[in-house]
Amino acid sequence: MQGLTEFLPVSSSGHLSLYQHFTGNSGEGALLFSAVLHLGTLVAVFTAFRKTIWELIKELGFMIKDIFTGKFKWKEMNPPRRAIIMMIISLLMLIPFYIFKDFFEGVSEDSDIIVEGICFLYTATILFLSDRCVKGNKKFGDITVKNAVTVGAFQGVALLPGVSRSGSTISGGLFCGFERETAVQYSFILGIPAILGGCLLQVKDAVDQKAMDIEPLNFAVGFIVSAIVGICAIKMVNWLVKSDKFKIFAVYTLILGVVVIGIGIFEHAVGMNLVDYLKK
Repeated sequence: MQGLTEFLPVSSSGHLSLYQHFTGNSGEGALLFSAVLHLGTLVAVFTAFRKTIWELIKELGFMIKDIFTGKFKWKEMNPPRRAIIMMIISLLMLIPFYIFKDFFEGVSEDSDIIVEGICFLYTATILFLSDRCVKGNKKFGDITVKNAVTVGAFQGVALLPGVSRSGSTISGGLFCGFERETAVQYSFILGIPAILGGCLLQVKDAVDQKAMDIEPLNFAVGFIVSAIVGICAIKMVNWLVKSDKFKIFAVYTLILGVVVIGIGIFEHAVGMNLVDYLKK
């Protein structure tokens, strides 16, 4: 589930919010295990885009050297260096959204799932529109500051449960005229800091709560499955985007959004959780 929803444009946070809503299980007792699953998804990204990521890592070293020696020139950046700068700009766009951090967490943790349903419909809309937009031809070397800001803004909105991060950033790239393969690579590589940050935060919380129980076999199985499923999910998304079948996810999130809103309205009418109502 971690490997699939982390990379498929269907919103992992939205699915987690629904899981918590219907089961009452937030998974707080498995923080360290969740961190291991995030490491598995990181391995999936590095495996799927190992060549591109290695080029970016090497260029980052050269770029830092040029900055300290005064040789860095904005107008003379090669494609990998421009990609690094633009990804940094996209990540910086998350800072304004941090102001609303408590709001985003509140939406995810409250007992009302109508907002999640609306967010799923938003995801369906941008996925459908991006699949229908004119194919672009921008590669890493053609990305502009305006493009980076746009993709970053789309990623910020994806903090809402039900709004897919990968779907938002891929769609944002397609709206900006990115070549389809470039949009997928930019989206998933841009997600590395977010996944790594989430992993480190969960380790910190596990240490703070003294929840450091380690079960080697469970951890190993979870790590391997998360990595393998993640790689398969990335390859599937890449294929669907390039073959103009991205709208499959639009249809799924549209149906899910309508169903979730319907359940949310029903729960308001009866004054209780659907699961509790069915148990009566």
